[in-house]
Order: sequence, then structure tokens, then C-alpha cells
Amino acid sequence: MIPGVTELGTKDGLAYALFAGDGPGGVVILHGAGSSKENHFDFARLLQAAGVTAIAFDQRGHGESEGRLGASVLDDVATIAGLLPPGPVALRGSSMGGFVALHAGARMDAAAVVAICPATGAMLAQGLEEREFDFRVDEDALRAVLLSADEQAVAAALGKRLLLLHAEGDERVPIAGSRRLHAAAPGSELVAVPGGDHRSVQHDPEMQALAAQFIERALRPPAAAS
Repeated sequence: MIPGVTELGTKDGLAYALFAGDGPGGVVILHGAGSSKENHFDFARLLQAAGVTAIAFDQRGHGESEGRLGASVLDDVATIAGLLPPGPVALRGSSMGGFVALHAGARMDAAAVVAICPATGAMLAQGLEEREFDFRVDEDALRAVLLSADEQAVAAALGKRLLLLHAEGDERVPIAGSRRLHAAAPGSELVAVPGGDHRSVQHDPEMQALAAQFIERALRPPAAAS
């Protein structure tokens, strides 16, 4: 048994781990390029302890999921969100997962999006060209998604539902990108963490707690409290 996991399964070829809470809705957790769902079980357990249902899944081309990452990258998020209890949905993603969370979140009208050191579509497309990634990918299809992306437009659509967390010392995704998103999204929040690196914010206890609180407020607004 994996601590906290209440269900392991697959949906449309996507492997997932569900951490059941006792409230409505829940959170979809999105990993970065070359990563896997298991790397974010710590955040899922934190949410579960607060009564929030969380689900982490392997994006296509990664881990135990079938197929190649490509045209369905945003639709897959909605597929996994359909496994959560009825209610509002939040997304939390890091790096490439941050890119996916932003765009899927705007498309799904998510209650909250937490984007950690989010990569840009242009940056990810360059990574494809330079063969930086070792996951299974439909290059043409994924490139089309990445190059049609308008990060600032989706950030603006999310507005106050968007929380950006970014290490100032990020050596892979410069914090300037998150600053631009914040400027484009009135009401959004940006937490610039001194120092750090591309991976440090994801597992920092203080930043995880901040993200969890942001999500809890969105899923359980005061007007809905009993």
C-alpha cells in the first residue's frame, strides 16, 4: 500500500493515483517534463490531510500512461478531473505542468490554478527541437499546441484565480516569465522565492502550505461554509 492513496487506476490510458478527501471537487496535480505522478505525492498527501481530494497522473509519454504526449495534452487534464468528486476543480502544475495547468485551467474555468516555475510554450518547443526531452512524444502535434499558446491571455482569463510560485534562482525557467504573467493577470498573486533553483519550490514546505491554502479557499469559499 502507498500511504494516502485510496485508488490506483487508469482512465483512457492515463495512469493515476487518487488521494480521497471529504470535501467537494478537488485538485489535479501535473508533473513536469520527464517526471511522474509519484514525485508529487507529498503535495497530494498535504491536501488530503486538509480534507481535499487530490489526483496525480502520469501525462502521456510518461510513467505508466499509454501513448505519446501530443494533441490531447489539455484534454487529458479534463479526463482526469472527471474522476474527482462533483464540485469545483483546481489545478497545480510545475514547469511543463505549470504550462499545462495554465492553459487547461482557463479552458476548464478552474476555480484555482497554482503554476510553479511555469515553462512557456516557446521554451518547451525549443526543448523539442534540441532533443532535451526523453519522454515519448508526438512532436508535430505537441509543437502545434505549444506554439499556438498565449500564456498572457490565459493568465488574464484566470485573474485572481491564479497563484504563481517561482524561485528567483531558477536556472531553467527565468522568473521574468512569471512576472509577465502576473502583470497580465489583474488580481493574480506572484510569490518570488529568493534563491532556490528550478525544483526547489515544488517541495518547499512553506510554499506547499501556501499553495494548499490558496486552493482550499477556492474550493471552499467562506460563503459556502456551514
